[in-house]
Amino acid sequence: MYYLIQSNIYFDPEHFMVFEVLEDLGLAYETIELQPDATSIEIESDRKDVFIYGSVKLARLAKANTDWNPGSFYGGNHNFEVISKHYSNHLLNANAQVFEFEQNVEWKKGESKFIKPYQDAKVFTGKVFTELKWNDFVHEALTNPKTDRLNSQTLVQASTPQKLYKEARLWIVGEQVVGSIYYQFHGDVPFQSTVEEEGIEFAKDMIAIFNVADAFVMDIGLCNDGWKIVEVNCINSAGLYNLNVRTLFRALEAFF
Repeated sequence: MYYLIQSNIYFDPEHFMVFEVLEDLGLAYETIELQPDATSIEIESDRKDVFIYGSVKLARLAKANTDWNPGSFYGGNHNFEVISKHYSNHLLNANAQVFEFEQNVEWKKGESKFIKPYQDAKVFTGKVFTELKWNDFVHEALTNPKTDRLNSQTLVQASTPQKLYKEARLWIVGEQVVGSIYYQFHGDVPFQSTVEEEGIEFAKDMIAIFNVADAFVMDIGLCNDGWKIVEVNCINSAGLYNLNVRTLFRALEAFF
């Protein structure tokens, strides 16, 4: 394949590894420095077997290039409305509600909610809010906007907070788990360098129920009720953490 890789990525300290791996594997690639005001993307090559990797914006803009294969998976089956129909109670946020950012939310006395962006995870950081903190956050975000992607009509998702012990990200290509890492441990849970087999098997069972895309990432977490899906994300803009990037790109090459 031909890879289009965004060069000005700063949120992921491991991003530079992509370039090293592509060079080592002898894979053809092109870099793009995507500007904030960009409304489309073009590449120097006339190849159509293009795979893109970078920011959410790059993944979104790449969807317009419909002749690229596989191109970008942005906007596919990744959203809650779709996956909840298939994964149901296997989702950590199975009881989630989706509403517009400025919409009045019903709160019970003393209640907290875990609220995060519905589509673009980079718009703000999802976390647990009380009613007061949420209302303050909404007011500040709309009064002093930092990005036009967060506005009164931006969709957000709220669910009941659950205690998580550890969280892992799995990369799935062609219905196979090709990479996995823990990215967060909570409380006094001891560090583990590799994701345990129970977590991997849970993910495989979920893929058998519903394969979101030919390539995607699935975040899973261990809670009081066992393993749950935290969320699924577009592989074209998913953070790498300390993944073995070489394994991922070999899997992409083999499948596509």
